[in-house]
Amino acid sequence: MKFSVFTDLHHHPGVFMGGTDEDLAFIQKRAEEENCAFIIHAGDFSHGPSLVPDYVEKYNSFHIPSYHCLGNHDTDVTPYAETLRMYNMPDGHYFFDNGGYRFIVCDPNYFHVDGEYIHYDMSNYYPFGAYRDFMPPEQLAWLRETIDSAPGPCIFISHESFERANGVQNRDEVLKIIQEANLKKPHSVILCINGHYHRDFIRILDGVCYFDLNSASYDWVSIKHDNYPRELCEEIRLLSNTLVYNDPIHAIITLEGTTITIEGMESSMFMGINREHTENPIYDAAGRPVTPRVQSAKITLG
Repeated sequence: MKFSVFTDLHHHPGVFMGGTDEDLAFIQKRAEEENCAFIIHAGDFSHGPSLVPDYVEKYNSFHIPSYHCLGNHDTDVTPYAETLRMYNMPDGHYFFDNGGYRFIVCDPNYFHVDGEYIHYDMSNYYPFGAYRDFMPPEQLAWLRETIDSAPGPCIFISHESFERANGVQNRDEVLKIIQEANLKKPHSVILCINGHYHRDFIRILDGVCYFDLNSASYDWVSIKHDNYPRELCEEIRLLSNTLVYNDPIHAIITLEGTTITIEGMESSMFMGINREHTENPIYDAAGRPVTPRVQSAKITLG
C-alpha cells in the first residue's frame, strides 16, 4: 500500500512564506498521480485552524482521505479542543488501519510540571522549555494496547522524535514498548515518522526504521539574516528567521511486507540563500545539516 506524508507546512499567511494554497495543491496532485491510499502530515499544518478554516477544509475535504497529527504549533492560537474538532481528530492520539497496517498517531505535545501532564493549548507551553515534549502514562498504556491489537505491522506518526536524543523526553519508555512488542512478535512496529526538526535523516535502530522528515516549507534559523529583500520581509513577518525551500518537499511511501520504499523529492533554496549565508551553525543539535530535499530509500527489515 502507498501513502503520502509531509510535515511542517506552517501555513501562516503574513508570518511564513511557505505553506501556500499552491503548495497544498502540489502535495495533493502528487498523491493523486501516485494513487495513494491516503495523505497524512506529521504536525504544524497551521498555527491555528480557526485562523484559516478554508485552508483546513481544502485538506479535510480532499477526495483522498487526509489525516492530521498535532504539532507543537497547531494549537498556538486555536484552543486544543477546537483544533481537534476542525482537524476531525477523535483525540490528540488515535489510530486507523489501512492495507493490513496500523497507523498510530502519537501526541507528545505535553509539558510535565509538578507531576501533571498538560497539553499544549493556546501557546501555554512556551515558558516550560525544559519540561516539554512528553507522552503521559495514559497514552503510553494506550500505545501498548494499540500495538498488541494491531492486524499487522504498525507505523507511528508523531511530531516530535522517538529517535533523537533531543526528542521526546520520555522516549526511552516508548522505545521499550516498541522493543517489547517486536520481541513478542517480530515486526510489530516497523516505521516511525516524525517532523518538527526540519531535517532529512533515516536511522535503523533495533530493527525499526526511524524517518526524521524534513519540513515541506523551510529551515528555521534563530539568528536573523538580511539576505532577503527588505520589502518581502516587511510583508512576511518572520521571513528573516527562515531559509525557504522553493517546493513543498515531502514523501510517497510504499509498504510491502517489511519493505519500506521512500520516494522523496529535491528542491532548492529560495534565492540560493542557505545557512552559510547567515551567522547560524551549519548543523543542528543532532549534528544534522539542512538540505532542501527528502531523500529516497528502499529498506527491507529483518
